[in-house]
Amino acid sequence: MKNQDISENQAKIVYLGIGSNLGVRRENIEKAKFQLKENNLRIISVSKYYETPSWPNANYPKYLNIILKIKCHQDPLDLLNICKKIEINLGRKNAKKNSPRICDIDIIDFHGMKLSIKRKLNLPHKRMHKRNFVLIPLFDIDKDWKHPSKKLDIKTFISMLPVGDITSIKQV
Repeated sequence: MKNQDISENQAKIVYLGIGSNLGVRRENIEKAKFQLKENNLRIISVSKYYETPSWPNANYPKYLNIILKIKCHQDPLDLLNICKKIEINLGRKNAKKNSPRICDIDIIDFHGMKLSIKRKLNLPHKRMHKRNFVLIPLFDIDKDWKHPSKKLDIKTFISMLPVGDITSIKQV
């Protein structure tokens, strides 16, 4: 029998953001959660649902967003491929950046890993610490979370958000 590195088999804690601003938004997110489970990803906790104006174009439909805390055995690129496949399964089309979408799944934090693969994946997510629709739902499920690179806690990041970002997000 071949000896394996024990850490290879250990599940990693990952935070995913799921958003939708087209169709039946809550249903789209629930379908995404179901498909994540079908891909052997174990959901540990789910934030409340939050609604925010679209960015950068507030004339687009509002987004509904959640954050998931999951356990996975995949590496970051395999997880990214699963997320992209789910987005396509739910009807996401190639469109210009920041356009409305049925489903958007982002890897926010992959087990505290720091990784940059040009035009493909940045861990932790490059702009997550500036986004109300990531920080506030993430605070729901992990009040002690710290940014892997910046080493600041989530409360600090929330306190740094502009007032408009705090007042424009609402729990639904």
